[in-house]
Amino acid sequence: MTEKKELSQLGRQLLGGAQAIELFTQEEFDKALAEAYEEVIVWSKEAVKMAILMEREECAKLVDASYETTIPNDPISADWLLTLAEQIRNRIPTQKQ
Repeated sequence: MTEKKELSQLGRQLLGGAQAIELFTQEEFDKALAEAYEEVIVWSKEAVKMAILMEREECAKLVDASYETTIPNDPISADWLLTLAEQIRNRIPTQKQ
């Protein structure tokens, strides 16, 4: 284990003495930073997975709603598919920028 460094006189004056704060070694700081980084990555991956699932569901709802306007047993027209694709593309306009 590495030794904790003492504060300089100026550091003690600025921080109100060594009792005011807990100091960490660079090794302790690096370890805590690495752990925090790993946690952020895990949460980020989960958030992206959830966002993708939510977006898929919303796109499926668009398809369901569009399909309800079609006549049963009629072939689906290319125009209908193009309209549906455009609705999906424009679902979140701010993402097109």
